[in-house]
This record gives sequence, C-alpha cells and structure tokens, in this order.
Amino acid sequence: MRVEATDLERDFSETFARSRELFREAKEHMPGGLTHDSRWLEPFPVFVDRAEGPYKWTVDGRRLIDYWMGHGALILGHGHPSVRRALAEQLERGTHFGASHPLEVEWARLVTEMVPGAERVRFVNSGTEATQLAMRLARAHTGRTRVAKFAGHFHGWHDEAVTGNRGPFGVTASTGASPAALAATVALPAGDADALRRALSDLDVAAVIVEPGGGGWGAVPMEREFLALVREETRRAGAVLIFDEVITGFRLARGGAQEHYGIRADLVCLGKIVAGGLPGAAVAGPAEMMAYLEYRDEEWNRRRKIAHQGTFNGNPLTAAAAVATLKQLRDGRLIRRAAELCRRLCDGLNGALARSGVTGYAYRQASMFHIALGVEPPGPADGEPPRGMDPGLLEQAAKGPRTVALRKAMLLEGVDLMRSGGFLSAAHSPADVEETVAAFERALARLKREGLA
Repeated sequence: MRVEATDLERDFSETFARSRELFREAKEHMPGGLTHDSRWLEPFPVFVDRAEGPYKWTVDGRRLIDYWMGHGALILGHGHPSVRRALAEQLERGTHFGASHPLEVEWARLVTEMVPGAERVRFVNSGTEATQLAMRLARAHTGRTRVAKFAGHFHGWHDEAVTGNRGPFGVTASTGASPAALAATVALPAGDADALRRALSDLDVAAVIVEPGGGGWGAVPMEREFLALVREETRRAGAVLIFDEVITGFRLARGGAQEHYGIRADLVCLGKIVAGGLPGAAVAGPAEMMAYLEYRDEEWNRRRKIAHQGTFNGNPLTAAAAVATLKQLRDGRLIRRAAELCRRLCDGLNGALARSGVTGYAYRQASMFHIALGVEPPGPADGEPPRGMDPGLLEQAAKGPRTVALRKAMLLEGVDLMRSGGFLSAAHSPADVEETVAAFERALARLKREGLA
C-alpha cells in the first residue's frame, strides 16, 4: 500500500518540534527567520544546541552526524582540543587590541609556507571580502576594469560577484545590486573555451575568477584540462587568474587546488579553514601584486595605493584558532585522512544506490562529496567527478526537490547533509561512515515508499 507523501513532512515536524517553535519565534525578529540563505529549509530549519567532533545535537535532543562542518570550515571537526586551548589562552590575553600583534605574523607565515605563490597575505573577515579585494587588486595591477567569471560559480554576495550565480546560464542571484557593478562582471558558460577567448580578446578584462573545484563547491565539477586552458589564456591576455579557494583551500591538498591540479593562480582567496573555523579569510599572492596595499611615498599613496580597512581583520581570537588549525594541517596527514574517509563514504553511498534501485551518483573531490539523485552514473560508480555531463542536470540534482526530501529523510535518520552532500573532517570515523551509509539506505527506502525517488 502506498504511503502518503505527507508522511515525511509529518514525521519531520513531529521529530523536530522544538526547532519548529524556535523558527516561528525567529521570524518575528529576523527577516525570514535566518542569518544565512543556505540554511533555508521548508517548512523550517533544524536548530542546533551544541557540537563536538563529527556530531551536533539539536535543540530537540537528537544527535546528528554532521556533514556541514561549519560550511566546510571545520576540517578538524567541532571543538578540536588544540583550537580550544588556543582560544582559551587568547581569551585571557584579550579579544581585540586595535593593534598589530604577534599571532597575525605567525598566521601569515603559515599561509605563505603552505600556499603556492603566496609571497604576501592580507587578512579580511569573510570569503566575500576576499573576492572583492582580489578583484580590486587585479584592476589596480592591470589598469583594466572588468572581471570574468563562470556561470554557476559562487564568489560571495557583493555586487560584483552575483552575476551568473544561479544556474549554468548566468542568472543574477540578487535584486538590489548596482547595475554599474553588475555590468563590470561578465559570466561565461563554464567549460566554453571559445567564450573565454572571446571575453579575453574583446573585453577590458582585468581578471578571471574561478572556483577551481567547479561551480557550487564542486557540484558541477571543472575538468583539469579546462582549468589549465584558463591559466594559459589569462596569461596570454595579461589578465590575472584568481582562484577562489574559500572552500578548497587546505582541503583538496595542503596547498589547496593549486597543488591538487598542479596549476598556479596569480591570486588566491582563502576562507573557512584558513581562519580555523572562526570568522576570517585572506587574499594571498605575489609581492608585486600585493604591493598595492602597501604604504610608500606620498605620490604612491595618493595615486596607486588600495585603501583597505576592516575592524576585525586578523583579530587575535581568529588568529589563535587559525594558527592552531594550520599547524595541525601542515604535514597534510589529516587532510589525507579526511579524503580517504570521503572515498569510503562515496563507495558506500553508490553501493546503497545500486542496491535500492534508485538512480543517482555520489562523487567526491578530496573530502567533499555530492549526491546527484536522478543522474545516471557516468560509467563506473567509482566516486570520481563526472566528466562531460550536462551542467544543468548536475545543478538541478544538487538543488532539486528530491535533494530537499533526501535531506529531511537523512535528518530523521540522524545525518545532516549540506544540501546535496557535505564535508568530511578528520574527526569523522569509519564507524560514522558506516552509520551514514545505513541511514542513506533507510532514507532511500522512505523516498521510494513516498514516491519521491
């Protein structure tokens, strides 16, 4: 007998009743009841009370295996002992000096040591600020005005970044953006070499900015060959290549996407992991390009210097967490551990899909993974990023109604996916992977009963 499709919604609302109440109150004080658009979930998001290691506990008392990991920021897991100690020690010394301090120097030294081509570093407070500053640096360095990006690639919410955020065909992601700023950014079809060449030859392009792992943190992967072509064409045109490694930095490898793909960018935007899971980000690059942030003589300062402020840039608490985290990652061992766990997870998820008879494919990049329901595996279901697949199909799978239903079903089974997938940390264990795969099988069975898969 067919189970009514409302059963999932009913079970979700009953299981997370306290979250439902909090969301009702939140909407009375915050627009939409949210502080981040991606946390939207119909009919309400799940509220979390505490977290530790690979787990978090909801206000309803349910333990969840966490694959959000602070939107990818917590590669060591929640509350790593070394980060906790560093924060506790710094709290005793002060939270904000309004001055330079030794920890920011150590933080910068670690970044320049680990990130290829990072001769100088400037700290900011978010990935959005990092991409905005990188674009400004590129304009100052080249004397050109426009920036090219790829449709479906996310580079923050400032006006110059929102063109082409939604979908492979380049829909602007926000109302209220300045038309002049929107006009300064052109969105190119991802993977289209001819469009890239035309943009670089016909437009006054200062920089090309790219998510090197692919649009939507790898939901629509970018093939290495095309990434190498972007490097070649930007170099030929004298344009700056910006890698937006807010997510991939220190996750794809110790040296991020540059090390993983063997391709060197001109400027790198870092966030999330670089700040140890606290608010913070950075732009890194060669001394010549980063020099536009320096103070020099009066003529330089008046005509060439980039003005850049930020009350919390490099603040002591974030610096303490960042230094503790990067020291843990410096030898690459924990990065590789998380990636190996992700491989096991994708193997298990693809096995569950095959056993259930549900069409779909789980694929990974290092310790990041995505589940594309309704998408046929591209050859062997080995977890490798799909090549040559319709980007619209992959994006639809990442954001479609079946993915939303899967997330709710997985929450009921004790697993919190970040929409279509998530992030592994060094705190996850093989047992967590096995538990997740078992939960996935039960969730798929629920979706099949309710006619959702």
